[in-house]
Amino acid sequence: MRKLIWLLLLLPLSVSAQINTDRVMTIARNALYFEDYVLSIQYFNQVINAKPYLFEPYFFRGLAKINLDDYQGAEADCDIAIEKNPFVVGAYQVRGLARIRQEKFDEAISDYRTALKYDPENLVLWHNLTLCHMQKKDYNEAKSDLEQLLKVAPRYTRAYLMRGEVSLRQNDTIQALKDFDQVIKMDRFDPDGWSARAVVRLQQGEYKLAEEDLNQSIYLSVRNAGNYINRALARYHQNNLRGAMSDYDLALDIDPTNFLGHYNRGLLRAQVGDDNRAIEDFDFVLEIEPDNMMATYNRALLREQTGNLRGAIDDISRVLEKYPRFEAGYFRRAAIRRRVGDKKGADQDEFTVMKMQLDRRNGVAQADTKQQTADEASEEGEESDENAKTRKKSNRNMNNYRKIVVADEDEMSQRYTSDYRGRVQDRHVNVKLEAPFALTYYEKMSDVKKGVYYHRVMDELNQSHLFPRLLKLTNMEAPLTEKQVNFHFAQIDNHTTDIVANPTDARKRFVRGLDFYLVQDFASAVEDFTQATLLDDTFFPAYFMRALVRSKQLEYKKAEEQGADVSAMDYEVVRKDLDRVIELAPDFVFAYFNRGHVLASLKDYRAALADFDKAVELSPNFAEAYYNRGLTHIYLGNNKQGIKDLSKAGELGIVAAYNVIKRFTVVRE
Repeated sequence: MRKLIWLLLLLPLSVSAQINTDRVMTIARNALYFEDYVLSIQYFNQVINAKPYLFEPYFFRGLAKINLDDYQGAEADCDIAIEKNPFVVGAYQVRGLARIRQEKFDEAISDYRTALKYDPENLVLWHNLTLCHMQKKDYNEAKSDLEQLLKVAPRYTRAYLMRGEVSLRQNDTIQALKDFDQVIKMDRFDPDGWSARAVVRLQQGEYKLAEEDLNQSIYLSVRNAGNYINRALARYHQNNLRGAMSDYDLALDIDPTNFLGHYNRGLLRAQVGDDNRAIEDFDFVLEIEPDNMMATYNRALLREQTGNLRGAIDDISRVLEKYPRFEAGYFRRAAIRRRVGDKKGADQDEFTVMKMQLDRRNGVAQADTKQQTADEASEEGEESDENAKTRKKSNRNMNNYRKIVVADEDEMSQRYTSDYRGRVQDRHVNVKLEAPFALTYYEKMSDVKKGVYYHRVMDELNQSHLFPRLLKLTNMEAPLTEKQVNFHFAQIDNHTTDIVANPTDARKRFVRGLDFYLVQDFASAVEDFTQATLLDDTFFPAYFMRALVRSKQLEYKKAEEQGADVSAMDYEVVRKDLDRVIELAPDFVFAYFNRGHVLASLKDYRAALADFDKAVELSPNFAEAYYNRGLTHIYLGNNKQGIKDLSKAGELGIVAAYNVIKRFTVVRE
């Protein structure tokens, strides 16, 4: 068998045009589709070296780079793609996104306007164009964009949410509420509609109504830290301190680095006398923002309470260096200095306080006082309400140090993201089956460990010493790093040498097939797995992996070739391979799971249920099997049984199950 992939990397430029660029381009796009971005870039490089006059490899390489946060590189690739073919909408789309991420909003607007000439009904183009105008605070243009977008897609809820956001920024809460009400009316399962309306109600002081809206949003999207932060604020204004504290705890479980969560929880802990844990919160705030003088002063007061008098003096001294007219600071430091026996320092602080009081009484304003007041006013952005229970995050008036912090309007309101293709329309839980399992060396890290999957064949294969790394069974495959990509290219070359020396060894064919699979060369992988089955028709891992690779080929074909004809007959070869695996290893639970996945994809739900039932029977803690069986029941209209299975899947570690349960449970009014 040809050493295609490894040879691609070794070919000099003088013969680069001899490579099969169509084949390599297919492999590259396949890698891109399955989010193996580093690998895809290497393949696109090969096509560019062979045929530098093509625009496609530059465009797709730019798309890969944008997914790796290389926005400058993505923009440069799109520049070349557009130079070679100025009529490709996608190139403007991706370059516009790269420019947004670099805050080049005018250039991004130019790209989106050009793209809309060629594709005037593209929702994503209108969406991103609107975002650019919002970022520039050009709200009239943003609303004009949204009017056009709603003509194209009158039921596109993101447009109503963005228009409500624009109205809020223009202080038009009446219009904002109308748009958010419309979102809820159109899609009561959209958590953003409830949370957006809650923000308006918080601003209006309708705290009970805001809490009710946030309850709904949290019910639909339990992992959104911002919702808990906002609900804590609503509860605080209703004097429900215990509820507010609980919400800050939940927010910090989801987002441990959340500034507002730590700062406000620190204030509430101080109010209830939990001084040591309050200090921990302010320590964390000061790790994020070392120059936050409000947090520094609050920590000083807590250090005094807990007996760390020297630490308290150090903190207050730092505050007074920044705000030399902060009267309360001198008063507090004087008292602490007396406690540590520093009579002279205490006298100096008390004298400073007395002088400041006399100056104020006599109408004398010193230069540093004026400057401090000006600085605070500019940081606040508006006049401070001394009687308010809260302060804006941007407010730096030290006299407000005990007030709960709320986000500024642009942080508190709905966040929107720009995106490529149609993913912007798929913001909520994507209700789809858990992916099939694979034999591989690499697994994504998960916040919730669902367990280590095992079968006796794993031990046999790993103890054979044929494999360069420990084999794993997982359905959370990790994309390869550049180092791993190069390693597996080298492995292909090494295994080819072994196969030439011993062409009848099925396992060596299988090992190389895995390498081809990992570098996304599915055609070569299928060929090797097929050869392995011909050499040893009882070696079931080869059938298992061939079925997986073929199913991925079909998935890619459906997704990338719009209108591609993928029939039940195409999946029949996949099913036959899994039938053979089950015949050879009836206790191999992952074959039942993968076959159930295939059958469910073909909408043969009752047959799929039988396979998921068997998977659960063989492995009672198989979280993914419960999840897929639950969805399959729901597809058949058996919501009660489906929710029961989804609940079990959530219990076993699939957090997304809870979101799906909520989508198939009636939302309370």
